[in-house]
Amino acid sequence: MLNIVNPATGKSVKEIQEDTPQSVAEKYKLAKTAQKQWKKSPLSERKAAISKFRTLLETHKEDLAQTLTLEVGKPIGQSRNEINGTIGRVDFFLEHFEKTVETEVVFDEQKGMQNGMKETIEHEPLGVVANISAWNYPYFVGSNAFIPALLTGNTVLYKPSEYSSLSGLKIAELLHQSGIPKDAFIAIIGKGEIGSAILDQPINGVFFTGSYPTGKRIAEKVAGKLIKVQLELGGKDPAYICDDANPKNAADSTSDGAFYNNGQSCCSVERIYVHEKVYNEFVEHFMTAVKSFKMGAPTEDSTYLGPLTREAQIAVIEDQIKDAVAKGAKVVCGGNRVKGAGNYFEPTVLVNVNSSMKLMRDESFGPVIGIQSVKDDAEALKLMNDCDYGLTAGVYTPNEARARAILSEVNSGSVYWNCCDRVSPRLPWSGRGFSGIGHTLSTYGIQTFTQPKAWHLRKV
Repeated sequence: MLNIVNPATGKSVKEIQEDTPQSVAEKYKLAKTAQKQWKKSPLSERKAAISKFRTLLETHKEDLAQTLTLEVGKPIGQSRNEINGTIGRVDFFLEHFEKTVETEVVFDEQKGMQNGMKETIEHEPLGVVANISAWNYPYFVGSNAFIPALLTGNTVLYKPSEYSSLSGLKIAELLHQSGIPKDAFIAIIGKGEIGSAILDQPINGVFFTGSYPTGKRIAEKVAGKLIKVQLELGGKDPAYICDDANPKNAADSTSDGAFYNNGQSCCSVERIYVHEKVYNEFVEHFMTAVKSFKMGAPTEDSTYLGPLTREAQIAVIEDQIKDAVAKGAKVVCGGNRVKGAGNYFEPTVLVNVNSSMKLMRDESFGPVIGIQSVKDDAEALKLMNDCDYGLTAGVYTPNEARARAILSEVNSGSVYWNCCDRVSPRLPWSGRGFSGIGHTLSTYGIQTFTQPKAWHLRKV
């Protein structure tokens, strides 16, 4: 049995049945059989089912948000935000998937010619895909994969994180209520070994969101299968505050970008570089913003910082702080676990940091940030690129040309001018380096669940 624990109290919430390697194999067989019929279903039928799922998300939003908060510790307001944002993403997929997968005529000489050739491209589903999802945004992250996967005719073996399994089961329940066949979307419950058991099946694609080490193991395990592999992994996302930026506005933006959802986001701001001319003023405003964040029970509407979902991450944060201080950094805010029940950790800010510190190189995934002074744009750019990850990066300046000049040289899948920690369904979400391979969202994130078939058609 899988024990669900409330990270705000440390108390058990519920025990649920886990899958076994044997049950995973059986579920794969069901999904394989179902896919033959699902891919033949009319696009209108698939669209109607996902439209109903969208309606059910809205109808049950409060219940879904409460469950999410219960098992991952996300403040209730942020849980509601996630459900609302997911509805917007579903709307995008519903609006664009038909046009994205329609047959393309790329050459046609048949008109008026007896033996003319016609060339078309059809977009076929991959087949049975594994969606191994994440706990920090189970609705966002999951829907980025399973919604376009289902719309394009794939069947899905969906494994929510063991830390968000209750939300995962609710997603499955709503999809089935919406008209998605039960064998077209199958939830699989368990920890890492069950995820590995899914990969043992003859699946046609794997879509994973999580850490770089786990993503690397997945890529290695399925390499011989020669299937579609998409990995949305970690980030060590930098932001640079130029000398002409408004220090208060930049501090308000990046503090939220660093501490929203307790910093448990792939695109959270994890490194801040500030031009020396505005460094002191920026840090002052940043500290004011951080001290205004209310920590408390995640069920309270006014709470901004709840507990960390995973207790094990506290040791990672403590190690990064210890390493930074030993190398000359100064803790100017926080730095300690909050005493008492739950996985609470103070929002923590360090200055006098440099790139030799784990804090500025390794993913933190928690409420901690280092702020480093730089002398000019060239130094900032060098430090922004001095990292194995490449998910997002931001620049704050009123000068768009200056921002573009810097960001065009940054090795990141997404770049921000005067904003951060932002995801749009209209833009592809992709990483470079240790941040992963492949992409979700946008029309690219629909097409990725298909494979092209080239048709050579001669009229005789």
